[in-house]
Amino acid sequence: MPVTELNHYFVRANDLERSRRFYCEVLGFEEMPRPNFPFPGYWLGVNGKIQVHMGPHGIPNSELYYLGTTPRSATDNTGIVDHIAFLATEPESFAKRFDAIGLAARKRYFPEFQLFQMFVRDPDGLTVELNFHGITDEPAWGAGSENYAQMPRVAESAK
Repeated sequence: MPVTELNHYFVRANDLERSRRFYCEVLGFEEMPRPNFPFPGYWLGVNGKIQVHMGPHGIPNSELYYLGTTPRSATDNTGIVDHIAFLATEPESFAKRFDAIGLAARKRYFPEFQLFQMFVRDPDGLTVELNFHGITDEPAWGAGSENYAQMPRVAESAK
């Protein structure tokens, strides 16, 4: 019985509406129908599939609803989760959108796998990775990106 795909991840948002706008307006997610949970929030997704569930930080009884964080949990980083990654299309459109709104995007290119990546931070500091496959050459809109092939390697004994 294997795991087949990521269903969603939960964001405990410092400002629920600001986070919803980021995911919808910047990353292109859509609001999805959400059950009447006993706390406010959103289900966001693409192509009819939920990807992100979010609720507000600092609500009463949060220990009943949020199983991975506590009222004392950090509100400005990702804890033990380093980043969340999505497959995406139309990388040039993302690059232009990020530039237009002044959103810093760390760009990486992995020529061996024809993979281009953009890393951005959501309003609460969670790093979101967008993966674009089939990029055969470093594009003009990605000029100056980090190249995995040129990065220093960690020695085997350092693992």
